[in-house]
Amino acid sequence: MAAELADLLTDAVDDGASVGFLTPLDRAEAVAWWRERSAAVAAGRLLVWVAFEEPGRMLGTVSLALPDKPNSAHRAELVKLMVHRTARGRGLARALLAVAEEAAAARGITLLHLDTESGSPAEHLYRSTGWTAAGAIPDYAADPAGVLRPTTIYYKRLPAAAAPATG
Repeated sequence: MAAELADLLTDAVDDGASVGFLTPLDRAEAVAWWRERSAAVAAGRLLVWVAFEEPGRMLGTVSLALPDKPNSAHRAELVKLMVHRTARGRGLARALLAVAEEAAAARGITLLHLDTESGSPAEHLYRSTGWTAAGAIPDYAADPAGVLRPTTIYYKRLPAAAAPATG
């Protein structure tokens, strides 16, 4: 699975997405990065979803990073929403986002947050799905070419999980 996730990551970076890496991103480095996440997944601190196309080709992924402090158990960070460039325009990012939001709500999470490069196509997705821009930070992260770019912080409130029926 790490190899397929690495392919998504290298595709995103090669296409200019600011997801934490500079070009050229070596595939072995991308595989190692995903493998390093396995401990967090096993511990339940990182939830990862993937979207496949038959016969088994991975087209997209999204993750939720869960907090490790008691005072932040109500929130999570949406991270690494990526769709392979050959699969864009099909609603896959929107579907992955919905899955992550529904899973978060089911866990009792009532607040999600994320950051994305200001002016990126991702901003349209987040705004159109009910996310609120909290503000921008100049020169927050380097894009894949190494140029410092502003980042916009977004948040979304989720409905509190319904209490189980008693009776």
